[in-house]
Amino acid sequence: MYKLYYAPGTCALASHIALEEVGAAYTAVRIDFKINQQNSPEYLAINPKGRVPALVTDRGVLTETPAILAYIAQSFPQAKLAPSDDPFALAQVQAITSYFCSTVHVAHAHRMRGYRWATEETSFADMKRMVPKSVGAAFALVERAMLRGPWVMGESYTICDPYLFTLAQWLEGDGIELSTLPNVIAHRQRMMERPAVRKAVEEEKA
Repeated sequence: MYKLYYAPGTCALASHIALEEVGAAYTAVRIDFKINQQNSPEYLAINPKGRVPALVTDRGVLTETPAILAYIAQSFPQAKLAPSDDPFALAQVQAITSYFCSTVHVAHAHRMRGYRWATEETSFADMKRMVPKSVGAAFALVERAMLRGPWVMGESYTICDPYLFTLAQWLEGDGIELSTLPNVIAHRQRMMERPAVRKAVEEEKA
């Protein structure tokens, strides 16, 4: 059985949804960021990065959302969450999840985690002011060129979809005008119709 460490409102939701989608046997363990539990000795022994998600498997611990999503997809090929038999399409999926991780999520993080890149309070404020522009530009690209519809990869539902859905949960907080992203918002609504998504979302609310 897998064990997923998560915190509500984080990118761990994508992995949580993927585990539900494939019907994996797992337990979900909440990490409380409000009391800095991610930096406790107990959790750092599991994930020295002090972040979520972390997925405990019978071969060890995996971290980083793109890696965890790829692992879930390849461990449950019958669920067809990745085009494993098509090298080019698989590379496209990896390119998208990499972009979500390295660009979209990082741009979002500048709103509340400026201390990762600077020390001056004025710098933090400047980073926050930039978030609507930087995140907005990233999502404009997703809207224009990366979301083929109805799913990210077109007709096939893949690991890209729970990841996009998770990032799209943060749009309002990042000050993005939703009317500029009709396809992304339609995708977000479509995702909420999936039982696996509803179950993961509700479990993280509990």
